[in-house]
Amino acid sequence: MPRTALLLMDLQKCHLSHVADDYLPRAVRALRTARAAGVPVIHVALQLRPGHVDAHPRNKTFGALPLHLFTPDDPGAAIHPDVAPADGEIVVYKNRVSAFAGNNLHQILAAQGIDHLVLAGIATGGIVLSTALQAADLDYRITVLTDACADPHPGLHDTLVNDVLARRGEVTTVESWGHTLRTGA
Repeated sequence: MPRTALLLMDLQKCHLSHVADDYLPRAVRALRTARAAGVPVIHVALQLRPGHVDAHPRNKTFGALPLHLFTPDDPGAAIHPDVAPADGEIVVYKNRVSAFAGNNLHQILAAQGIDHLVLAGIATGGIVLSTALQAADLDYRITVLTDACADPHPGLHDTLVNDVLARRGEVTTVESWGHTLRTGA
């Protein structure tokens, strides 16, 4: 039987400071919707090794980061407490943009029999897009929760959701997804 998981991605304190203040309550609603329906939740967060030994200097995104950011000791890299993992929820750390980078997420999903990924996170032009593209290539079914995704550039968010991500999977709102879960439609 097909199994769904919600991926809550990069909901770290420092990322939340780059999106609108009304975003976090929508992400919390997605998390509560999943938990209420018994949908497994997997939290994905960016974490680099101390000294950023896993970030090549040629990498424009990660090679230029100050060495104290996104390490295990960085308080800004912590998952926001309003969407913190509950007991038993899986946390996966990545070291690049995609949720699949530098970890065993694909293996975890396979071991759990998960073939449908519901995506929520920051930023739409970063982790959401790259994870959706990679997940599609790995033959996962994808649903993007448009209101539980955000980008520092709202116009980019709208273009990606409507013109790019809709070609790779389903795009919907948290409310519509919750309705589908409750009715089994």
